[in-house]
Amino acid sequence: MPARPANFNGLHIRKWYAFREETLALETGPLADGEPLVKVVVAAALENPHAGQFVESFDEVIKRSQALGVEFGRRLRAAVGTASVQSYGKAALVGANGEYEHGNAFLTSLFADPIRAALGGGIAWFPSTGKRGAPGATIDIPLAHKDALYVRSHYDTVSVGFTDSPGPDEVLVAVAVATRGRLRARLGGLKSSEIVGKDGLH
Repeated sequence: MPARPANFNGLHIRKWYAFREETLALETGPLADGEPLVKVVVAAALENPHAGQFVESFDEVIKRSQALGVEFGRRLRAAVGTASVQSYGKAALVGANGEYEHGNAFLTSLFADPIRAALGGGIAWFPSTGKRGAPGATIDIPLAHKDALYVRSHYDTVSVGFTDSPGPDEVLVAVAVATRGRLRARLGGLKSSEIVGKDGLH
């Protein structure tokens, strides 16, 4: 199949997605301890430039992913509005004609750093996952605190699916953010309010 026309910094984006959920109470009934938990997911279905191929270098995709990260950051910031973002995660769904590695190439730090900047910074590891799948496949995007990985209250997941993505020659790139930790988290450990230092670990 010939390459599709580029419409974003040398990449072909077929579709953008945005999802939002707001949780006000636990599954067992108790109301939120404070503000509701808002989770937002932004995703893009892109042509996989390496579909059906084995390549040694992903330099071109990685370079182009920086501008993609800027646009993800802009869209996430707009979707969240004035609320602060406390946790984040990213994922890739690769169509049947691609390798898992083709998706990972879109998720490096060159992609993630502009998102961090748009969300007010983030010094902790940006959790990531991915897999190959057909249109309609679901994926669980891991969430963790953006400034300290070991904040247990912010370990969470967003599960999403896309009815017509990824196509066989596509990669679906998704980023999730949350405005707080789990409602009524009660497993102890470091609290978000206790984060100090610059390494995000204590």
